[in-house]
Amino acid sequence: MARAAAVPQPVVVVGAGMVGSSVGCALTEAGFRVHLEDAVPTHAQVAASLGAGVAEPADPDAVGLVVVAVPPRLLADVVADALQRFPRAVVTDVGSVKSRPLAELERRGVDLGRYVGSHPMAGSHRAGPVAADPFLFLDRTWVVCEHPSARPEAVAAVEALVQACRARLVRMDPVEHDAAVARVSHLPHLVSSLVAGGLTDLPPEHLALAGQGVRDVTRIAGGDPRLWEQIVGMNADVISVELQSLQRRLERLREAVESGPEALVAWLEQGREGTRRIPGKHGGAHTEWSRLVVEIPDAPNALGRLFTDIGDAGLNVEDITIEHDPTRRVGYLSLDVEAEVQPTLAALLSDAGWSVEPATD
Repeated sequence: MARAAAVPQPVVVVGAGMVGSSVGCALTEAGFRVHLEDAVPTHAQVAASLGAGVAEPADPDAVGLVVVAVPPRLLADVVADALQRFPRAVVTDVGSVKSRPLAELERRGVDLGRYVGSHPMAGSHRAGPVAADPFLFLDRTWVVCEHPSARPEAVAAVEALVQACRARLVRMDPVEHDAAVARVSHLPHLVSSLVAGGLTDLPPEHLALAGQGVRDVTRIAGGDPRLWEQIVGMNADVISVELQSLQRRLERLREAVESGPEALVAWLEQGREGTRRIPGKHGGAHTEWSRLVVEIPDAPNALGRLFTDIGDAGLNVEDITIEHDPTRRVGYLSLDVEAEVQPTLAALLSDAGWSVEPATD
């Protein structure tokens, strides 16, 4: 078996936002020497204080790898600059669109042998260096997009970066990557924004009825609009095709709603089948999750007691969300658990004195 390539050192991370700082933290924790750069020097200094590396300049001739983590429209400029400033380094970027920056670099006649784009499928609603997380990429998909001009040793170095950050390596060409993220990331974000934008016209008494369902659908709409404008703009051609397809599906949905129960049930079944195709953790088989809602009284240590009882059950909990009743002094904890163990957990919590119901929203 061939020996795995090592990450060339030292590493320079250009861009000390949430993703760049998290790359720095993950590599520093793994024992690599990381130098941080940012257009706002204090961002690099804050990231360094949180363990993402050092804010000191690196020797350009010694740098082995550069990770560019800047907004999408700056990618081509910063990658080109990195290839020039660090003549021995492999350069990658972690932008969410791959084809357009590559095309811009090709038009400039840049030698792209040392450049390989990549994209970690990990993020957070938080922003800036204070959101740095060394575990952000743990077991998350990280796509490496090789192109025809890339040297094999450059591809190997970027793949080693993915492994060092403990992510799950996936290989795609740039065009395939952009088509995939348009369907599973960019379009869902736009649809979430579409639904959330409609809430601005609702009267407060209607919004008071909002449950977990609308929160689930609109959660990702809370992302930074200026960043998402760049992401969507850089992949606009592909997303436009997906929006046209969505428009046709919406028309068929309207027809199904007007046609009666059988057509609507068939539509809803297709939607449920789509959710079952989404891979589970680590790219494994899809897991069927079921939600339980537990009422939490407004009493000292109520939440602590509930977490203790959940832990004592010894069952896997995938996700937890909490919301508050606008009229009563109680909260509701939603637990996503494997469907087959939901009855067991519900019984255990009920026996412990909690008010438990399956989620209906």
